[in-house]
Amino acid sequence: MAKTNPFEFLQQVRAEGSKVTWPTRKETVVTTVMVLLMVTFASIFFFLADQVLQLFVRFVLGIGG
Repeated sequence: MAKTNPFEFLQQVRAEGSKVTWPTRKETVVTTVMVLLMVTFASIFFFLADQVLQLFVRFVLGIGG
């Protein structure tokens, strides 16, 4: 593997960084809101599924009721 000096390395990093297509502020906000909504819906779904399974297990095992 060829060694590069630090100055050349920084030039290469800067060149690669300029090739990146960065998201706009609007895209970032929309994506963040969508992630938060999906996390909220997933949390509610798994909470409800856990409650139903807990109720079923308690019924089957006759615990607490």
